[in-house]
Amino acid sequence: MSKARLVIADDHSIVLEAYRQLLEPEYAVVGTASNGQELLAIAPTLNPDVILLDISMPTLNGLDVARQLKAAVPHAKLIFVTMMSEPFYISQAFAMGASAYVLKQSASTELLSALTAALKNQRYVSPQLSLEVQDAIETPWVKPEGFSSKLTPRQQEVLQLLTRGLSTKEIADSMQVSTKAVEFHKGNITRRLGIRTTAELTRFALSQGLTKLDEHHP
Repeated sequence: MSKARLVIADDHSIVLEAYRQLLEPEYAVVGTASNGQELLAIAPTLNPDVILLDISMPTLNGLDVARQLKAAVPHAKLIFVTMMSEPFYISQAFAMGASAYVLKQSASTELLSALTAALKNQRYVSPQLSLEVQDAIETPWVKPEGFSSKLTPRQQEVLQLLTRGLSTKEIADSMQVSTKAVEFHKGNITRRLGIRTTAELTRFALSQGLTKLDEHHP
């Protein structure tokens, strides 16, 4: 049985070599790329079964690359290997057609499992991601009966910061308001939406597009 063909993209040569050494005993690494444009150029000609890519890459970020790869190499499984652990990135990765999402710090122990799952048409999410984040990705937000989904601009701003994992004090500092003001807005958000947990708030923010790519890390 022939080995599955892999293309790997990362802007650090040491990381690329580490992935190659880890994966080559079981898979055929047929190409590597150091940036998004290079990956788009080589992937269609190499006919890979799986493409490993980062979200943060030079010339073109991994999410934009993934969108184009699904059109150019539709049969290839996409596995994101990244430092980005925010719910927005994870949700967007799967929206772009990813089969797996692995945190870089655990790649040495998880990549083989992620590849096995992807090639079996199964989803893999790094276990290091919090259960609330995993729950937010897996379950769509549904408006509770009798509650509104409309928030004021100020409430939306507070919610965006909450879903990024900021504390009440950090939100207050960022918005240049008091912690009591932040608590006031948080209370109004939960009463208006009819939800209270971080996972539910994250699901709502993702469903409404309240978290934007340029508000996160580059």
